[in-house]
Amino acid sequence: MIIEIENLKKSFKEVKAVDDLSFSVKEGELFAFLGVNGAGKSTTINIISGILKRDGGKVLVCGEDISVAPEKVKNKIGVVFQNSVLDKRLSAYDNLKSRAAMYGIFGEKFSLRLKELNDLLDLNDILKRPLVKLSGGQKRRIDIARALIHEPELLILDEPTTGLDPKTRQVVWNVIEKYRKERGLTVLLTTHYMEESAVADNVVIIDGGKKVAAGTPHELKKKYASDFIRFYNNLDKAEKVLTPLGYELRRERDFMEAELKGTDVIAGLIKKFPEIFDDFEVLKGNMDNVFLKVTGKDIREV
Repeated sequence: MIIEIENLKKSFKEVKAVDDLSFSVKEGELFAFLGVNGAGKSTTINIISGILKRDGGKVLVCGEDISVAPEKVKNKIGVVFQNSVLDKRLSAYDNLKSRAAMYGIFGEKFSLRLKELNDLLDLNDILKRPLVKLSGGQKRRIDIARALIHEPELLILDEPTTGLDPKTRQVVWNVIEKYRKERGLTVLLTTHYMEESAVADNVVIIDGGKKVAAGTPHELKKKYASDFIRFYNNLDKAEKVLTPLGYELRRERDFMEAELKGTDVIAGLIKKFPEIFDDFEVLKGNMDNVFLKVTGKDIREV
């Protein structure tokens, strides 16, 4: 295991930020760690990366106890925080050079690492520019390069694509998948984009510092998510038909949605009430449905 956490506890005065949390991450996994703001995600990440000390429990990273061998662990992990930790006074190039120097990467070795990251993240046009002149997406690409400069075994991404344009998000994910496939990189991801968690190998959802659900995306969708049928025509008729049958309906401006109790019921409904099925689609349950069902909260609104 790359990460082993057992009964982790961390409080700030009366607030239990992390409350008896346990999970593990296998080598080479893409592991999604989900929760609304304030759920305890960043606190856990800060403990894993050695920024915070735990109050109790066990935390092993790459087989080492972070509190016993912090420098050994830090050399094996790279972290991309929600807020950039780049030095605004320096250029992108100088930020990467100073970061590499912390790991003993100098001269030709640094040049080779920079060339590789430049090719992957398309940094050439921004390396000499000061940080204050870069856009959010450009800074994020430098953040990713900074976290990968020393070739870590574990990459922690704390909401790495929030606010990025689709093209930059794709660049970030291409780099992550390349390193996972070619180097066995393990990735721990927190995100507000549920479609990103849907491709994870395993998922843990926390709420109020506690683990409230865990499993593969398929397992979680099977257990918690429902399928929906969406009507685009004859909405009044559909409402009159489905309400007496006990369906919960959600009506928007140009469609109405009903939660299904299994997709096998659709054929029966179509046969019995064909007049309401002239324009419709069936939507499979997704990770957004899972998160809402488990926590009672919309991750994008909290």
